Amino acid sequence: MAEISIAAAEGFLQANLAPWIQDMDITIDRIDAAGAVLRVPPSPRLNRMGGTICGQAIMALADTAMIFAIAGCLGEFRPITTVNQTSSFLRPAADADLVAEAVIIKPGRTIMYGEVNLFAGDATKPVAHVTSTYMLL
Repeated sequence: MAEISIAAAEGFLQANLAPWIQDMDITIDRIDAAGAVLRVPPSPRLNRMGGTICGQAIMALADTAMIFAIAGCLGEFRPITTVNQTSSFLRPAADADLVAEAVIIKPGRTIMYGEVNLFAGDATKPVAHVTSTYMLL
């Protein structure tokens, strides 16, 4: 299976994802057959009242991380669509990078199921847990 370089993944992000996702300043720390790790730096633009990262930003990062986890699993970028996303917010995150660790739990020919754990910086307890289902188009 072909591996996707971080440079190729970042190029895909810039060329194919919505401008408002690009505005989140996402970096890709890792992409391989085991999954993907993405990171967003702290930004007041992503915060809700009280200075914590808003749920919309957390969900968008989780959805984006799954795109790269699926590509890493397949060894290539293919057209996909989100079928379902279930998000559980466990604790607030503020003043730290938001780190998304995405893995594919069940790869299939047409359906991929995965999960994303999101952390504030180097914390060991997740701020959110997301499960997602995607269809390969």
